[in-house]
Amino acid sequence: MLRRLVLASLATAAAGSAGFGPLPPLPLLSAPETLTVTVAESRDPSADGTFELTCDDRPGGNHPAREDACERLGQLAKEGANPFKPVPADQFCTQVYGGPAVAHITGTWQGRTVDARFSRANGCEIDRWENLEPVLPLVRG
Repeated sequence: MLRRLVLASLATAAAGSAGFGPLPPLPLLSAPETLTVTVAESRDPSADGTFELTCDDRPGGNHPAREDACERLGQLAKEGANPFKPVPADQFCTQVYGGPAVAHITGTWQGRTVDARFSRANGCEIDRWENLEPVLPLVRG
Protein backbone atom coordinates (compact mmCIF):
# COMPACT_ATOMS: atom_id res chain seq x y z
CA MET A 1 0.00 0.00 0.00
CA LEU A 2 2.75 2.43 0.99
CA ARG A 3 4.72 1.49 -2.11
CA ARG A 4 1.73 2.33 -4.34
CA LEU A 5 1.28 5.65 -2.54
CA VAL A 6 4.91 6.60 -3.12
CA LEU A 7 4.80 5.50 -6.77
CA ALA A 8 1.60 7.46 -7.33
CA SER A 9 3.19 10.55 -5.76
CA LEU A 10 6.26 10.19 -7.99
CA ALA A 11 4.09 9.75 -11.09
CA THR A 12 2.09 12.85 -10.17
CA ALA A 13 5.31 14.77 -9.60
CA ALA A 14 6.61 13.71 -13.02
CA ALA A 15 3.37 14.76 -14.67
CA GLY A 16 3.45 18.10 -12.85
CA SER A 17 6.97 18.83 -14.02
CA ALA A 18 5.89 18.09 -17.59
CA GLY A 19 3.52 21.06 -17.51
CA PHE A 20 0.32 19.41 -16.30
CA GLY A 21 -0.27 21.70 -13.32
CA PRO A 22 1.04 22.31 -9.82
CA LEU A 23 2.49 19.52 -7.73
CA PRO A 24 0.37 18.26 -4.84
CA PRO A 25 2.00 18.09 -1.43
CA LEU A 26 3.65 14.75 -0.69
CA PRO A 27 1.89 12.71 1.99
CA LEU A 28 3.64 12.37 5.30
CA LEU A 29 5.23 8.97 5.49
CA SER A 30 5.27 7.52 8.97
CA ALA A 31 6.92 4.42 10.30
CA PRO A 32 4.61 1.44 10.56
CA GLU A 33 3.24 0.64 13.98
CA THR A 34 5.08 -2.58 14.74
CA LEU A 35 5.54 -4.02 18.20
CA THR A 36 7.23 -7.12 19.55
CA VAL A 37 5.47 -8.34 22.69
CA THR A 38 7.30 -10.85 24.89
CA VAL A 39 5.44 -12.38 27.83
CA ALA A 40 6.88 -14.76 30.42
CA GLU A 41 5.88 -16.43 33.67
CA SER A 42 2.16 -15.89 33.12
CA ARG A 43 1.29 -19.45 34.19
CA ASP A 44 -0.53 -19.80 30.88
CA PRO A 45 1.53 -21.55 28.17
CA SER A 46 -0.60 -19.99 25.41
CA ALA A 47 0.09 -16.47 26.73
CA ASP A 48 3.86 -16.86 27.14
CA GLY A 49 6.08 -16.25 24.14
CA THR A 50 7.15 -13.58 21.70
CA PHE A 51 4.54 -12.15 19.38
CA GLU A 52 4.70 -9.65 16.53
CA LEU A 53 1.94 -7.06 16.16
CA THR A 54 1.56 -4.68 13.24
CA CYS A 55 -1.22 -2.09 13.22
CA ASP A 56 -1.27 -0.38 9.83
CA ASP A 57 -3.96 -0.71 7.16
CA ARG A 58 -5.01 -3.95 8.82
CA PRO A 59 -3.73 -5.83 11.86
CA GLY A 60 -0.90 -8.24 11.17
CA GLY A 61 1.67 -10.43 12.82
CA ASN A 62 1.30 -13.55 14.91
CA HIS A 63 -0.14 -11.85 18.01
CA PRO A 64 -3.07 -14.04 19.17
CA ALA A 65 -5.45 -11.07 19.57
CA ARG A 66 -4.08 -8.77 16.86
CA GLU A 67 -7.41 -7.19 15.81
CA ASP A 68 -8.47 -6.35 19.37
CA ALA A 69 -4.93 -5.30 20.31
CA CYS A 70 -4.72 -2.84 17.41
CA GLU A 71 -8.18 -1.53 18.27
CA ARG A 72 -7.06 -0.92 21.88
CA LEU A 73 -3.90 0.86 20.73
CA GLY A 74 -6.06 3.01 18.44
CA GLN A 75 -8.31 3.96 21.39
CA LEU A 76 -5.29 4.90 23.49
CA ALA A 77 -3.89 7.01 20.64
CA LYS A 78 -7.21 8.88 20.29
CA GLU A 79 -7.13 9.56 24.04
CA GLY A 80 -3.60 10.93 23.73
CA ALA A 81 -2.43 8.37 26.28
CA ASN A 82 1.03 6.82 26.41
CA PRO A 83 0.50 3.31 27.77
CA PHE A 84 4.21 2.57 27.58
CA LYS A 85 5.44 5.17 30.05
CA PRO A 86 6.69 3.70 33.33
CA VAL A 87 5.07 4.29 36.69
CA PRO A 88 6.67 7.41 38.21
CA ALA A 89 9.23 6.57 40.92
CA ASP A 90 7.39 8.72 43.49
CA GLN A 91 3.96 7.19 42.77
CA PHE A 92 2.19 5.63 45.76
CA CYS A 93 1.01 2.15 44.82
CA THR A 94 -1.01 -0.43 46.70
CA GLN A 95 1.10 -3.37 47.76
CA VAL A 96 -0.95 -5.97 45.97
CA TYR A 97 0.84 -8.78 44.18
CA GLY A 98 -0.70 -9.69 40.84
CA GLY A 99 1.47 -12.69 40.03
CA PRO A 100 4.84 -13.39 38.46
CA ALA A 101 3.96 -12.44 34.87
CA VAL A 102 6.36 -10.05 33.14
CA ALA A 103 6.35 -8.54 29.66
CA HIS A 104 8.66 -6.52 27.43
CA ILE A 105 7.35 -4.52 24.47
CA THR A 106 9.65 -3.01 21.86
CA GLY A 107 9.05 -1.40 18.49
CA THR A 108 7.36 1.71 17.13
CA TRP A 109 4.01 3.22 18.09
CA GLN A 110 2.66 6.64 17.08
CA GLY A 111 6.05 7.44 15.52
CA ARG A 112 7.86 6.86 18.82
CA THR A 113 10.29 4.15 19.79
CA VAL A 114 8.90 1.81 22.42
CA ASP A 115 11.01 -0.11 24.94
CA ALA A 116 8.77 -0.83 27.92
CA ARG A 117 8.76 -3.46 30.65
CA PHE A 118 5.67 -4.59 32.52
CA SER A 119 5.05 -6.63 35.64
CA ARG A 120 2.26 -7.26 38.11
CA ALA A 121 4.35 -6.45 41.19
CA ASN A 122 1.98 -3.86 42.74
CA GLY A 123 -1.30 -2.05 42.15
CA CYS A 124 0.19 0.53 39.80
CA GLU A 125 1.90 -2.09 37.65
CA ILE A 126 -1.26 -4.21 37.57
CA ASP A 127 -3.29 -1.19 36.39
CA ARG A 128 -0.68 -0.42 33.75
CA TRP A 129 -0.78 -4.04 32.50
CA GLU A 130 -4.58 -4.19 32.45
CA ASN A 131 -4.75 -0.87 30.58
CA LEU A 132 -2.93 -2.57 27.70
CA GLU A 133 -5.08 -5.70 27.54
CA PRO A 134 -5.39 -7.34 24.97
CA VAL A 135 -1.98 -6.19 23.75
CA LEU A 136 -0.82 -7.92 26.92
CA PRO A 137 -2.69 -11.12 27.79
CA LEU A 138 -5.35 -11.41 30.44
CA VAL A 139 -3.55 -12.97 33.41
CA ARG A 140 -4.61 -13.07 37.02
CA GLY A 141 -2.40 -13.91 40.01
